[in-house]
Order: sequence, then structure tokens, then C-alpha cells
Amino acid sequence: MKIIELTNVDFSLRHFLLPLMRALRDRGHEVVGVCAEGALLADARAEGFRIVPAPFARRVSPLSHWRAFRALVALFRAERPDLVHAHMPISAFLARLAAWWAGVPRIAFTCHGFIFNNREGGLPQRALSLGMEWLGGRVTDIFLTVSTEEAADARRLRIARRPVAVGNGRDPMMFRPDAAVRGRIRATLGTPAGRVVVLAVSRLVARKGYRELAAAMRDVPDAELWVVGERLESDRGDDMAAMLRAAGLGDRLRMLGYRSDVAAVLAAADVFVLPSYFEGLPMSVIEAMLCGLPVVATAIRGPREQVVPEVTGLLVQPRDAVGLTVALRRLCADPVLRAAMGQAGRARALELYDEAKVLARTIDALGV
Repeated sequence: MKIIELTNVDFSLRHFLLPLMRALRDRGHEVVGVCAEGALLADARAEGFRIVPAPFARRVSPLSHWRAFRALVALFRAERPDLVHAHMPISAFLARLAAWWAGVPRIAFTCHGFIFNNREGGLPQRALSLGMEWLGGRVTDIFLTVSTEEAADARRLRIARRPVAVGNGRDPMMFRPDAAVRGRIRATLGTPAGRVVVLAVSRLVARKGYRELAAAMRDVPDAELWVVGERLESDRGDDMAAMLRAAGLGDRLRMLGYRSDVAAVLAAADVFVLPSYFEGLPMSVIEAMLCGLPVVATAIRGPREQVVPEVTGLLVQPRDAVGLTVALRRLCADPVLRAAMGQAGRARALELYDEAKVLARTIDALGV
């Protein structure tokens, strides 16, 4: 069977789709990746995958979207895949319509978070998103979500009749506690063994809650903040890197940029934080749990089904810098609590978010 796995940008393909592409190839299928061109596609290409560039625009631009739609129709007619599996809101909407127009036999979609659930967006944007998802659902044969709440939303809003929540997953052999790695990373960064490290891993955009995190860390004086991530070229809004550097944290702030060794950095930290306003089912939380870290996150879709309050971490309200401060100070001051929550988090992640289990569920749902 020939399967096209399609997403918007190279970051998404590298970090979300590549494990599934490997698993599908191991089943004997021909797998082709499609997304906007980018440097992070080098890893997939080095593994022998053919990646076809697509002219996606991560913004509302009718002309750009029309060009992408036409390019996808031409691609699907030339490739003649048996299945197109699309990801991310705009790219998946265009891909599903193009696959239907080109006569692709089976069309699948994985929702990584509905835009209309993002309360930070304006009403017109959310209404447009809901309309797009409803229309896209009409031509979708297999409708998957990464979170159970998104599956319930799809069913309740009649976007899909039989949505399946398959989850997200990571390899627990890669993401795990490791004392030797912890010591090596800390020594490299010049961080003392006993210093508490709060770690954030995400794109440097405002909706990840960096303003609140900077304000909170000013009142957690004995801890360092490590930030792993950078802005994508298509990201818009204020520069969070500049904001963090101007936040007055001094040498307690480590801007680590994009890292290919996130598992090692997680193993060297003590607390993971993700104060986002909007998420699907964040991989970073799963990675942190597998590495034995307590998680401080916002009580929004995705994180609130991952984090068990007072057991594997703490939940705070979005945009609540005071609540975030209280949670971080509590964990930074209590190593026994950190250890207990981290251990419970890894056990929960092994049960629910083991990559092999998630890939098996996804492949079964795709029927391939």
C-alpha cells in the first residue's frame, strides 16, 4: 500500500510523524512524506524516506491556500496513493479536500487540537475553524484525535461520527531518568548538582505562556530556568526570546535554543513547566513524565488529561502568573514531593503514552 503522511512544516514531520512513518514502513508499506521544505527534513531523508515539498502557508491567505490545494491535487493524481493521512488544521483541511477531488480511495485525519477550542482566537477565526473542520469531516474516512476531549468534541459537534482517540507517545527507552546524563549536561552548562532546574520545552511563542513564566520565575529565586526551543519562520507575534532575556532573571536563565538531545536535557532538570493557553496533547509533557519529572501545566485540553493534580504534578489556570509562582515555588522547595510526583508520572506515561502502544493503536485505526 502507498501511504502519504502529510503535515504543515518540517518540525511537525520530524517530531510527530517520523515514528509513524517508520512503523508503517516496517509493515511493508511505501510511505511518502509531504510538508513545507525545511532543514529538519534531513533526518527523514537520511533514513530513506522520500519527502515531497508542499507550498503550505501557516496563515489565512486565500491565494496561498488555493495554490497549495492545486499543488496537492496534482501531487495526489501523480502519486496515486491508497491512503492520504493528513495532520495539522490548515494543511489537513486542504489535503483532505484535494485527496477527495483527486479520487484518493481513503482519507484519514489526525486532529492535534481544534483551533476553535483556542479561546485566545477571535470569534470569526474560531467560527471559520469550526466550519472548516465540519466540511473536512464530510470527506474524511478515518478521523483520529490525540486527546479524548477532542474526540468527544468531534462527536458532539458532528464533525465526525466515529472519531478515535489514539493519543501521543514517546519511546520510554529514549526518554528516561539517567543520573550519568544528568551529571554530564549539568557539568557542560555549569549548573551545580544541587541547583533546582525548571525546564520549558516549546516554540518561543506567546501562547506557550512565557510572559507568565518569566514573571513567576522572578519569584522563584533559588532556581534556574532552562528554555529549549526557538521560533519557526512562520511564527508570528512578539519575540519571546527577547522578552525572556529582558525579564531580569540574569544568569538564572539559560536559553538553549533548538536541541536534538531533548531527552538528555530533560534528564538533567528537576521540574517541567508548560503554561500554555492552548494545546492538543503535548509531546513535551509526555517526554517529561517519562523522564521522571513533575509537571506544572495549565488546566486546558490536553495537559489536564495528562497531569493528575497532586499525583504527577500541578495544574494552574492559563495566564495566572501568581498561581504558576505558587506551584513552582512549592515543587522547587520540596525534593521529596518532586521525586514522588516524578515517579508517579513515569508510571502513568508508561501505561498511557508508550510510543509502541500508540503507534499500534494508530495503525489499527488506519486499517493498514
